[in-house]
Amino acid sequence: MGLQSSPMLLPAPTATAAGGGSQWRTAVAGPWSSRIKKKTDAVAVPAAAGRWRARARAQDTSESAAVAKGSSLTPIVRTDAESRRTRWPTDDDDAEPLVDEIRAMLTSMSDGDISVSAYDTAWVGLVPRLDGGEGPQFPAAVRWIRNNQLPDGSWGDAALFSAYDRLINTLACVVTLTRWSLEPEMRGRGLSFLGRNMWKLATEDEESMPIGFELAFPSLIELAKSLGVHDFPYDHQALQAIYSSREIKVKRIPKEVMHTVPTSILHSLEGMPGLDWARLLKLQSSDGSFLFSPAATAYALMNTGDDRCFSYIDRTVKKFNGGVPNVYPVDLFEHIWAVDRLERLGISRYFQKEIEQCMDYVNRHWTEDGICWARNSDVKEVDDTAMAFRLLRLHGYSVSPDVFKNFEKDGEFFAFVGQSNQAVTGMYNLNRASQISFPGEDVLHRAGPFSYEFLRRKQAEGALRDKWIISKDLPGEVVYTLDFPWYGNLPRVEARDYLEQYGGGDDVWIGKTLYRMPLVNNDVYLELARMDFNHCQALHQLEWQGLKKWYTENRLMDFGVAQEDALRAYFLAAASVYEPCRAAERLAWARAAILANAVSTHLRNSPSFRERLEHSLRCRPSEETDGSWFNSSSGSDAVLVKAVLRLTDSLAREAQPIHGGDPEDIHKLLRSAWAEWVREKADAADSVCNGSSAVEQEGSRMVHDKQTCLLLARMIEISAGRAAGEAASEDGDRRIIQLTGSICDSLKQKMLVSQDPEKNEEMMSHVDDELKLRIREFVQYLLRLGEKKTGSSETRQTFLSIVKSCYYAAHCPPHVVDRHISRVIFEPVSAAK
Repeated sequence: MGLQSSPMLLPAPTATAAGGGSQWRTAVAGPWSSRIKKKTDAVAVPAAAGRWRARARAQDTSESAAVAKGSSLTPIVRTDAESRRTRWPTDDDDAEPLVDEIRAMLTSMSDGDISVSAYDTAWVGLVPRLDGGEGPQFPAAVRWIRNNQLPDGSWGDAALFSAYDRLINTLACVVTLTRWSLEPEMRGRGLSFLGRNMWKLATEDEESMPIGFELAFPSLIELAKSLGVHDFPYDHQALQAIYSSREIKVKRIPKEVMHTVPTSILHSLEGMPGLDWARLLKLQSSDGSFLFSPAATAYALMNTGDDRCFSYIDRTVKKFNGGVPNVYPVDLFEHIWAVDRLERLGISRYFQKEIEQCMDYVNRHWTEDGICWARNSDVKEVDDTAMAFRLLRLHGYSVSPDVFKNFEKDGEFFAFVGQSNQAVTGMYNLNRASQISFPGEDVLHRAGPFSYEFLRRKQAEGALRDKWIISKDLPGEVVYTLDFPWYGNLPRVEARDYLEQYGGGDDVWIGKTLYRMPLVNNDVYLELARMDFNHCQALHQLEWQGLKKWYTENRLMDFGVAQEDALRAYFLAAASVYEPCRAAERLAWARAAILANAVSTHLRNSPSFRERLEHSLRCRPSEETDGSWFNSSSGSDAVLVKAVLRLTDSLAREAQPIHGGDPEDIHKLLRSAWAEWVREKADAADSVCNGSSAVEQEGSRMVHDKQTCLLLARMIEISAGRAAGEAASEDGDRRIIQLTGSICDSLKQKMLVSQDPEKNEEMMSHVDDELKLRIREFVQYLLRLGEKKTGSSETRQTFLSIVKSCYYAAHCPPHVVDRHISRVIFEPVSAAK
């Protein structure tokens, strides 16, 4: 259970090192999980990177051990305004090789880096010389086949065994070698493999069947028979179901439609009988291919001799040194999926320029009808469209949700026209897109519940597997997104989970055959993300040790704030603002939140406290101890007043090098913020008739009211060198501040009424409806201002972080929060995949 609609009171949990599994999450592993073995050749890593990795592992171990033993591990803090960042010794040296390597990957992006498909290469190898001579038109394709047979006699993905993949690749290569009377020994070993493994077709999961397999494999069998291929088990029992599926699918193909408008069928033309090529040639893609499929285009070339088909195949063969992939280009797919992986792994901040270039590229090729995996496609699909929509909107581009009307019919959403079954990843990314909807965007408001219910149903059935990808933990990815929507997702919680869900170079995609995307799935991203997480975590552990000392010195336990409350407050700050260079903001958030809880409690219990605190906050720093009760009293009022004043002094000292100017001005800003908060808290308390009889439930201190949320925002902004909240220059910025307060108040109210859900059911429903509307408006103002590139994006991010943290805290059960604290703050990420 993650962000549930009604938080429950649960017994106090114990923080556990729970590895990669989740005690609170139902995530059924797919049948592929035990079949993926370590891929040793997915990504070539330079020797220098290998040496760096050995140093990085040693450094990670020594730092983690030092923190565990309580040893001193002091970061070097540079406080000059030009280069304000926290830097670990050797941190830059360790990270630099990986950062450079990834940067080179991202800047190399073109039409897509993708593995070769033996099946498609075999179809290209079948094309006879177009001048009427003997032999293949593309001998390089035949050479590739001769050079890439696996030791067991098959062709296909060497690191992962799929009967579908190995059988169709192997038969295709045997057919091509037979066509040109080449390599009889290779053909024999290939046929032997087919005979030994044909039975496995009956045991394969249909969800992982490659695109068009039930059409393409029988077509290859017929071609093999026509070429006189012997020793193939044509009548094997496992083939009968494939033959039956082919008959059903052929009857369902809308022949007139497929000859009239571009559809996904164009991707799988090879071997299909009864085609009208004169009409089909009018549906070619702009690059000369048939929906970017080398196999389909090779088949068209064999039947038509079309120059544009030839040019496409010739370019692709030369690009991949004889082989061809199962689909090409894949430029949009590569750009958006790589950005998504970097962001979820928590390392996107290293590559802001490269990510901006990626998103500019995607935006240039965005259309109001949607996109697919390649630019300039006449066929669109929802998976790439939803991913691109979400990333473009989050990165400040203006995109219309009306694009999703192209994927809706009769109240249901689909991946592409004519699909035979719904894909999990398509609905998964549609749901992610729906989480950033604006008011009035009805199509997204329909898409959200539709995709959510589909995915929850698949989860309940243990069927969160996908027909497009074989990944390490797709069920975990899906369930996390459903449990923690965008507006309640803390970046470091997401990164910690995704580090164990992302399979790196072992993740494999399913097309006509299995294929790999090295710039989307690789071990280099994973290595940098692990190192970055563990280094940030080591710093967070040191900060927590210092915060515990501060908590004790200020006697905050005497004011109803338990150490567990302090840890949770720090966790919310560190999970949201985690970067080493933002330590001042993170600690300002945490200390202000902890102290605000203590002051709130004491304001209710001590009538004299408000006046004394307000008086002290009005004093100049040099006046506050002049013979007053402040210097002589050791009572609770004085203890807490001193704590507030010491905090403002400390924040002012830390912020002064950033702001420049007169330190007293920074004091004034900080004290003014606290004084205003005290007045508003007191006024809000006075306005509540008969007071509140609700008892604070566990975790409720993490959800702040409007006054406290705005106080936290001002503390963060002042500590960062900005003075947000003093004067918002844009109407939209002022509305964001108002909505932040309203949302946090509603979340606080929800925490209180949820203590008796049966009695307050109607009120909870009203609060939920109100929250939904306010969050949509908040998202709209936040992202629309990002489109205009006006005001301070960092300030808007501060308010977003506060809203996310409150939403998370209001909906997340305490035992889940404590588990996240353990994983984010205390458990280093293991190097094991």
